[in-house]
Amino acid sequence: MKEILKSLLCFIWAGLFEIGGGYLVWQWLREGKPVWWGIAGGIGLALYGMLATLQPANFGRVYAAYGGVFIAMAMLWGWKVDGVAPDRYDILGGCLALLSVLIIMYAPRG
Repeated sequence: MKEILKSLLCFIWAGLFEIGGGYLVWQWLREGKPVWWGIAGGIGLALYGMLATLQPANFGRVYAAYGGVFIAMAMLWGWKVDGVAPDRYDILGGCLALLSVLIIMYAPRG
């Protein structure tokens, strides 16, 4: 159980760094924010890549599962940061994506 919690925390931190980093780069290039926003975003994106290596599974499994985490976290980011509330289909899709993460990463294997 401890390994699963560590893994889930890695996913959450990786998601925050990837989405936050991408958001900062977006703000720099699309919204005219200062260049340091882009630099900070690039650093966040690099940290995201490093955090993913802390996962216990192989590269393909981690990145496939991370896609589901990214979907759910991007929806939350859009809601809480950009003020765009998810509709019921967004919520259903996010829940299905998270269910997929649980299956891919934590299903018992023999």
